[in-house]
Amino acid sequence: MPATVLIVEDEPAIQELLALTVRQAGHQPRLADSAEQALGLLREALPDLLLLDWMLPGQSGVELARRLRADRRTRELPIIMLTARADEHDKLAGLETGADDYVTKPFSPRELNARIKAVLRRRAPEATDDVVDLGGLRLDPASHRVHAGAAEVPLGPTEFRLLHYLMTHPERVHSRVQLLDQIWGDHVFVEERTVDVHIRRLRKALEPSGLDGHVQTVRGSGYRFSATA
Repeated sequence: MPATVLIVEDEPAIQELLALTVRQAGHQPRLADSAEQALGLLREALPDLLLLDWMLPGQSGVELARRLRADRRTRELPIIMLTARADEHDKLAGLETGADDYVTKPFSPRELNARIKAVLRRRAPEATDDVVDLGGLRLDPASHRVHAGAAEVPLGPTEFRLLHYLMTHPERVHSRVQLLDQIWGDHVFVEERTVDVHIRRLRKALEPSGLDGHVQTVRGSGYRFSATA
């Protein structure tokens, strides 16, 4: 599934190159040229990944990264730092802010896309197009299809995203609030019980295959996908 990538870069030519690179990889770029503008966009909705330039007007990228890591809402946001600083000391300083990776300028679009893919696979696997094969179910984000053996499982878009997220984070218990944030977006305000409705629809769609037991209720906590059900 396409990821949303927030690009924070104040040099127009580099910003344009980054946006083109992200689009060519099948993702959706959002653009900001300062930390302040980035914070405004982050308040509206969280992206799947942040491409953050070290040197920005006003608040630096390093300062912004520290601020995001200190905030409960953004502390898990994947961050790739971009900078012309290639010294080991600078690289360590960037990583110590909590950045997941560090790319020096000039960079090749191919290398950057490889870094983006690696970080997303590690930190946000639900934002990649990798096929997930687990517990007798095969989910293909690119074709938006789910199969149980040879039989296709018909799912609505919300149930598909819900299953994708649960399958890419197996055995973890997710609260209703966490699922609302991940599936609907943390800027969308809907009732927590909405999650229950879509979980029921997902289980009903899986019933004919006998695999509905993989989607488990953890009383008082939320839901999880268990491949050993």
